[in-house]
Amino acid sequence: MEAKLEVKQLKPYLYLMDEGHQSTGYILIGDEKVCVIDTMIGLNNLYDVVRSYTDKPIMVINTHGHPDHIYGNIYFDEAYINPIDIPLAESFYKEPAFLEEFNKRGGVKIPPFKEIKGGDVIDLGGKTLEVYDLPGHTRGSIMLLLKEDRILFTGDAINHHLWMQFEDCVPLKEFADNIDRLLFLEDRADVILHGHAHDYDDISLMRSVRDGVLEIVNGQTENDKPYEWFGGIGKQHPYKVDPNGHFQQDDHVICYSD
Repeated sequence: MEAKLEVKQLKPYLYLMDEGHQSTGYILIGDEKVCVIDTMIGLNNLYDVVRSYTDKPIMVINTHGHPDHIYGNIYFDEAYINPIDIPLAESFYKEPAFLEEFNKRGGVKIPPFKEIKGGDVIDLGGKTLEVYDLPGHTRGSIMLLLKEDRILFTGDAINHHLWMQFEDCVPLKEFADNIDRLLFLEDRADVILHGHAHDYDDISLMRSVRDGVLEIVNGQTENDKPYEWFGGIGKQHPYKVDPNGHFQQDDHVICYSD
C-alpha cells in the first residue's frame, strides 16, 4: 500500500503534509524545537521528511487517537496525546491490517505516548502552542492555538466533513456545549487548519459547526440524507458557513447516527 506525500509550505516555518488525500499533518518549526502535529497514516517516513527541513529536536503531538492521525508515530521516539484517547489509540495499533502492513517494512516500532491536555503550553522558541480540550469527535480531542500567528489546529474536532457517528463520540448536545465554551478563540485566531485540510479555513467554521450540530439536536433534519460508511449507514446533515469567510472546500456536512 502506498500513499503519495505532498508537502505545501504555508509560511517559512510551517508546512502542510497531505498523505494520499487521506489525512493531513503539519510541521511547525520554532527557534529551538520543531513540532509535528499529527502523523497521518504512516506510509511515508515522516522523520526523514522533517529532517529535510530542520535538524532541531522533534516533538510529536496527536490531536486525537484515530489511526489516520497516529500511525506515522512509528517513525519517532514518542508522541503526546490527551490521556483520554490513549486506550483508543492503542487499540488501533493492535489492528491486524496495521501490523501486517508495517511488518512488511521491517517491523513495527510503536513509541510510547506522553500526556498532553487542555491548559498545557508548548514553547518551541518564538512559537507558542496553547492546548485546548474539545471532546466531540473523540473524547480526548485537542486543538492547538499557534498564538503568534493566530492559527488554530483542530484535528478532526472541527472540519468540513465531521464524523460524529462513532459509538464513542460525545453526544451531540454535549459537543455543542463544548464548542460554546471555546468560542472565545474566535478573538484569538483568524484561521483554522484541520486534519483533512488543503489550506486555511476561516475561524468562523467553528461557530458554523456548532450551529449545524444544534440543528440536528433540535430536529431540523428534514433535508438530511443517508450516509454510507465502513461501519454502516447513518445520516449526513449539511450546514451553512459564513458567506464572507474563506473556506478551502464547498461542501460542509456533519455525519451522525440516525
